[in-house]
Amino acid sequence: MKALFIGQTYIDVTFITDHMPTGDEKHVASDYAVSFGGNAVTAAFCCAKLGVVPDLIATIANDWLGRMFMDMSAKYNIEIHPRKVASSSLSFIMPKDGKRAIVRCRDDEHIHPFPLLNLGACRALHVDGHQPDAAIHYAKLCREAGILTSLDGGGLRTNTHELLEYIDVAIVAERLCEQMDLTPEKMLDYLKGRGCRVGGVTLGERGLLWYDEAGTVHTQPAYKIPRDKVIDTNGAGDVFHGAYVYSYLANPGASWSEHFQFARAASTFKIQKLGNESGLPTLADIAAVKQEYEAKV
Repeated sequence: MKALFIGQTYIDVTFITDHMPTGDEKHVASDYAVSFGGNAVTAAFCCAKLGVVPDLIATIANDWLGRMFMDMSAKYNIEIHPRKVASSSLSFIMPKDGKRAIVRCRDDEHIHPFPLLNLGACRALHVDGHQPDAAIHYAKLCREAGILTSLDGGGLRTNTHELLEYIDVAIVAERLCEQMDLTPEKMLDYLKGRGCRVGGVTLGERGLLWYDEAGTVHTQPAYKIPRDKVIDTNGAGDVFHGAYVYSYLANPGASWSEHFQFARAASTFKIQKLGNESGLPTLADIAAVKQEYEAKV
């Protein structure tokens, strides 16, 4: 095991439409994509695509969507440690004008306890707060073993405050700031107070506000992307997380500034593609994005 990711599995159905029908009306979408979804799940697929294949504790149902997800995982050689649920979770995503509307159908009623794994040579843990019991359990184990712990704080969950005590790198969304009634600057103070070694807030097209191990606050501006190239922003944050975990594993001597610059290029690639799978970059894709947009920052 090189890394362990823990999250809630979704199948994402993403479609482009200029009109949402109501009542008995019908309308034809102009394009669509079907792929894996979920915060830490998508991050795991991104890490695998870049070249470090993690293990993944994910919710799995014994239905045709669950079997579809297992097929997707096999394509990327990701070792799935299933946690059974009764039915698969679905997301219906409608990107438009740099935003995305989402309708979710979620089953997070776990039938069995989370699997107990031997961490062995694991070097990083990434969680998103779903499966809260598993997230806390493995975050504590990894902290004790000196294994890097990373959190995607996309929203406020039941265990967020407790979980942060065991997190080394916490990158949260602006939505969490809103839920906790904190400015991004105050959120950095909160993360420092919980003991996170590195923390940050993703601000969409306004970039990343973050602090390093010394507590110094930095701003990382987003690449300036022409509006007509922004196709689907859903999953950009997940790709960002998967990319910086990969960068940490592949280049442990690099700084967190370098890891986040790498992740910025990865998420920039994602927003120009429809759906999560087509938005997973290769190393060559990331190099091309940097070459195209570096001078425009």
